[in-house]
Amino acid sequence: MRVLLVGAGGVGTAVTRIATRRRFLSHMVVADYDHSRAQAAVDALPGRGDRFSALRLDAADEGAVRQALSEHRCDILLNATDPRFVMPLFRAALAAGAHYMDMAMSLSAPHPSRPYEECGVKLGDAQFELAGRWAESGRVALVGMGVEPGLSDVFARYAADELFDEIDEIGVRDGADLRVEGYEFAPSFSIWTTIEECLNPPVVYEKERGWFTTAPFSEPEVFDFPEGIGPVECVNVEHEEVLLIPRWVDARRVTFKYGLGDDFIARLKTLHELGLDSTTEVTVPSADGPVRVSPRDVVAACLPDPATLGDRMTGKTCAGTWVTGVKDGKAREVYLYHVVDNQWSMREYGSQAVVWQTAVNPVVALELLATGVWSGEGVLGAEALPARPFLDLLTEYGSPWGLREHTRAVRGGSG
Repeated sequence: MRVLLVGAGGVGTAVTRIATRRRFLSHMVVADYDHSRAQAAVDALPGRGDRFSALRLDAADEGAVRQALSEHRCDILLNATDPRFVMPLFRAALAAGAHYMDMAMSLSAPHPSRPYEECGVKLGDAQFELAGRWAESGRVALVGMGVEPGLSDVFARYAADELFDEIDEIGVRDGADLRVEGYEFAPSFSIWTTIEECLNPPVVYEKERGWFTTAPFSEPEVFDFPEGIGPVECVNVEHEEVLLIPRWVDARRVTFKYGLGDDFIARLKTLHELGLDSTTEVTVPSADGPVRVSPRDVVAACLPDPATLGDRMTGKTCAGTWVTGVKDGKAREVYLYHVVDNQWSMREYGSQAVVWQTAVNPVVALELLATGVWSGEGVLGAEALPARPFLDLLTEYGSPWGLREHTRAVRGGSG
């Protein structure tokens, strides 16, 4: 398989470090707007041979992306950029006749008058509008194939196929006990994406009602995470799983809750109150005269690059899917999860835990597509494909998943 990887940040670099150990990959072009960053990712790979090359590429330039896919004879485009670039890359892959994969979906827009009650433009709507064209092309666009969304959706499919006869709720729950030494505020993932998903109206799905929204950080609950992480308060956050899972898995309710913590939530609220979460450009003075910049990009530039924090981080991160329902006439409750210890991911791959956990899943999916174990046409989420081969291969990669049975995960709310 020949892959065009667009984005050589923390996740993209971790993708290269994982993929270089796998034989399915014949060549990966590592592309980034900053050529030096793409080249650094390639140069850091031991024994890479001629399987990796670096390229300067503007993800917003659809023509240039199409040309790169054609010139390098790439079978698939793997998008490791932030969600702003989903649609140009998505359209470029379609036009070039290549397959496509991303880890986040096209952006949402709140309802103009009832943002905390009704959906406006939902995550992924722009991509699903082109599903027919993708199906006609005979190519697959596998969307939301990171860890959350991605592995969490695989867990939902596995639960539906092998663990339950009827499903009441599928609730993705994410928590960690990570600490970053020397920083009062240092998000372990892209602050641009974190602001987007945390300050947008969260989406909830109920079978009788469909998709609807609620206020940011609503419905707090304490969830007890495995492998020593322990209880963490989680709140509603906008996330792709809620838009993906109901398309292929029958469940009465689907939610996503993230363990952010009061301090993190307070800082996000302050950014919003100051307008620093905005993506609308403003004019600011500079030594070379007035320039237009996005306040959110300024915030991102002022914070440390998450990819560089691994040496200062300690602890574990957990992604998982909590499911309740009925099996063989009896009530059942499980939590399917994947935990990564930062000390392990740094030692084994030189990548901090959060970016490594995100990166490993698209590489597993690439291998399943390359070997024909996964196949399809159109715009698909991971829950549209068989789960067991994915989970088996993830374990083969040296990062096993877990299942906790009969756990009363929700322990009550708090204000």
